[in-house]
Amino acid sequence: MTVYMNAMNVICALGSGADAVRAALFRTDGPSGGELTDRYTPGMPLHLGTVREAVAATDLPAGIAPELFSRNNALLDRTLAAIRPAVEAAMARVGPQRVAIVLGTSTSGISGGEIAVSERARTGAWPAGFHYGQQELGSPAQYLALALGVAGPSYTISTACSSSAKSLVAAARLLEQGIADVAIAGGVDTLCAFTIAGFRSLDSVSVERCNPLSANRQGINLGEGAALFLMSREAGPVRLAGWGETSDAHHMSAPDPAGAGARAAMQQALARAGLGPADIDYLNLHGTATEQNDAMESRAVSDLLGSDVPVSSTKPQTGHTLAAAGAVEAALMYLTLDGNPHGRLPAHWWDGVADDALPALHVVGPDESLGRPVRHVMSNSFAFGGSNSVLVMGRG
Repeated sequence: MTVYMNAMNVICALGSGADAVRAALFRTDGPSGGELTDRYTPGMPLHLGTVREAVAATDLPAGIAPELFSRNNALLDRTLAAIRPAVEAAMARVGPQRVAIVLGTSTSGISGGEIAVSERARTGAWPAGFHYGQQELGSPAQYLALALGVAGPSYTISTACSSSAKSLVAAARLLEQGIADVAIAGGVDTLCAFTIAGFRSLDSVSVERCNPLSANRQGINLGEGAALFLMSREAGPVRLAGWGETSDAHHMSAPDPAGAGARAAMQQALARAGLGPADIDYLNLHGTATEQNDAMESRAVSDLLGSDVPVSSTKPQTGHTLAAAGAVEAALMYLTLDGNPHGRLPAHWWDGVADDALPALHVVGPDESLGRPVRHVMSNSFAFGGSNSVLVMGRG
């Protein structure tokens, strides 16, 4: 059974909406997205993949339940707007009980909790409107189901950086098994001081724009964003052709240095799609620019796909959007597959200083294209705890 992506929208540091993100993604004059700011780290500016336009919890519809009131849900709601007509048309065809929602998040409403705790410390009282439920991980799926009137399965996955790639896989399984006829899947994460402080404590955050695969790489840029897909068994512009999921069980935060789990997930995705390594036109790396991830991933890619497949990391432009990363990068793959007749590929923006300790890969340069439409792409998402999720997408 084939699962299609019938509609998509994305908001991230590259822009708001598919058209703006496409234009920024394929710029040839340098990387786009992100800013140097101390908004979350007073006195210490960091390069962060911030959403360009202002988004606040107060943007949510009036009368929303206090436990659903968060900036995270406001970003989700804004992302939904562009595909809402397509979603509602699909719901009208199949009925709300046959529609599923599967999302990924890791921050949920934690930023609101930070503000509330600060206010309580200052005044001795919780601010009006604060509800602990705003921080619960199930909030995004709960909000979306309520906003749309969906009556089918609705839940949130939180497996750190593989979350929203897994949400697409979980949605595909619901469709394959006949549990739903339509699924809305994706992910959302918004920046907060808590997350940034956690990654800084691991000494894995770069002050400047991150530099994947470089000998000079210094760590990640954190980011925020959301991407949503309308998925079904009805033919659409892009297919979720295959996927693979593995667990390293190696370390709480460090990947297996040999990359065995990552390689196995890529192998599973190829096998499910019925493809071989030579069929992949482009690979979107997890590409965090940390010492260990880039070493592990480059080995896994070289071992399985060889050194000829074009690869790049888009995180220098979007930042690492954590639980939303798999969906945001799937959205970039959607734009690479659809409406791209000359096969332009997302550039790998870095300083060009290759790390001789890593296998040599075909890194995509500015304005690189295949000269034909892209047929199949692969996207890697690797998370804390060794949670690996790999997607293979193809033209519909």
